[in-house]
Amino acid sequence: MAVIESIKFDDRTPDRLNELKYGKNWPVVYILNNDREAYIGETINAVVRSSQHLKTKERKKLKHLNLISDDDFNRSVILDLEAFLINYMSADGKYKLQNSNMGVHLHDYYERDKYEKTFDGIWRQLRERQLIANSIHYIENTDTFKYSPYKALNLDQYRVVDAIIQDLVDIKNTNKQFTSIIDGGAGTGKTVLAIYLMKLLSEAGDDIVVMDTEIDPGLHYIAHNLSKLKPMKIGLVVPMQSLRFTVKKVFGSIKGLKRNMVLSPYDVVKTEEPYDLLIVDEAHRLQQRKALSNYTTFDKNNEKLGFDQSGTQLDWILKCSKNQIFFYDSMQSVKPSDVKRQRFYQMKEQENTNVYCLMSQFRCRGGNSYIKYIKELLSDHPPRTARSIENYEFRLFEDVDYMVKVIRSKDKEHGLCRVVAGYSWKWLSKKTKNRNDIFIDGYEYRWNSVNKDWVNSENAINEIGCIHTVQGYDLNYAGVIFGNEIKYDPQTKSIFIDKKNYFDLQGKTSLEDEGALKNYIINIYLTLLTRGIKGTYVYACDKNLRNYLKKFIPLYQNCNL
Repeated sequence: MAVIESIKFDDRTPDRLNELKYGKNWPVVYILNNDREAYIGETINAVVRSSQHLKTKERKKLKHLNLISDDDFNRSVILDLEAFLINYMSADGKYKLQNSNMGVHLHDYYERDKYEKTFDGIWRQLRERQLIANSIHYIENTDTFKYSPYKALNLDQYRVVDAIIQDLVDIKNTNKQFTSIIDGGAGTGKTVLAIYLMKLLSEAGDDIVVMDTEIDPGLHYIAHNLSKLKPMKIGLVVPMQSLRFTVKKVFGSIKGLKRNMVLSPYDVVKTEEPYDLLIVDEAHRLQQRKALSNYTTFDKNNEKLGFDQSGTQLDWILKCSKNQIFFYDSMQSVKPSDVKRQRFYQMKEQENTNVYCLMSQFRCRGGNSYIKYIKELLSDHPPRTARSIENYEFRLFEDVDYMVKVIRSKDKEHGLCRVVAGYSWKWLSKKTKNRNDIFIDGYEYRWNSVNKDWVNSENAINEIGCIHTVQGYDLNYAGVIFGNEIKYDPQTKSIFIDKKNYFDLQGKTSLEDEGALKNYIINIYLTLLTRGIKGTYVYACDKNLRNYLKKFIPLYQNCNL
């Protein structure tokens, strides 16, 4: 069983550690802290490591050292435990971490599952000592955890970080500029990687102490390149208001990041000096001058930057920054106001554009096989036979209210479970607060009462969220209602769109043809179907569509709630 020993952190700490059983020549994890800040590390010699930290200005602010040791610890275990504690303690909120986020990697090793079970016990001990405030279950449902810059990278993400740091070093030496487009489908970790890069690059030029780069030659190379960079004027552009509001809250809780680093496309235009680098998350939601609710401000920004009415928010980003990184998924463009995908395709062909791909699925436990399956279900070429999705609850309901009740039951058990729907009903409650909006088979429901951070709002479990409230967010379980705007024709054996039942006014105006509207609506449902981490439940208002889906999605087995 792991033991935690606490001592003062001052000039006598090396001597105190020398007297402890595992103070030297044994793999340990340690936490340095004062009342507000903490640092988490690992070492095979705590005596030597504490001496190194005492020479560092930031570390000398810390007053206590907590040594975590165990007879069964080895180097692989402490690397894993260190990454675990950094990830969870950064989201716990009791302390702001002094750690750089560089080098928090996934480590696989013999009997990892057995060792990881002991981490829960260590967490309980830390909570008893009041070094942390919250349970693991609570933390895992927080935005600070989901969007933490301390996430361990997978190989895809690691390669992108390595390449981008190298790009920045190259332009520093050549005085050139670059654009990167990072393609990634829903759930491939685009937002997490964007925030990771913001944290990493915000420290460029700082005196960052990275003790153990020798364990990873790639990490040593990144650290070496990062040290060549000077402080930069950088910003994270998030086009969607709801997600931007959430990310701002996260930035306010992370040492080295500030809320004003998170920008809308309109904020970018206000700069007097161009940004050295803008990172754009959900770049597919940047707007063009089409189907907007407010043309006046849009036109003023175009005029200020020297564009005519054909200027787009993509043009604003390019004009107001020297270098750009766009996180992009053409399948998540859901409105005619979104910049056309052709613009991004053209950018990819330019000489100064680097294109990278994220392939691994982070969000849905069903993995890439689930993503491929739902794309086929909503395409003109459906699967030939039904497939089972391992480790994922993908179920169809024949009673919408029963699905709503199951989601509410799941929310009590897991937290962060929501019902969402296509825009097939007018938003009546926007003007009349107590009025219901959604009517299905004698049941009545209400649209989301707030736009900002609806997923975490107090009454969200009793409401139905639209695409604009959940794009970019993770849920544990999502209940998805296919509205009357999407139907199935048994004669042609194809899905079609009933335009008169689609009520997102900005979502259907100025469209060139019916095919464009169908593409947007299909993208909306693909986005809704990829919110759930543990499972996705489906109900279709159109009976023919429900019968079609029944061939490919197993029915939920009734149980007593």
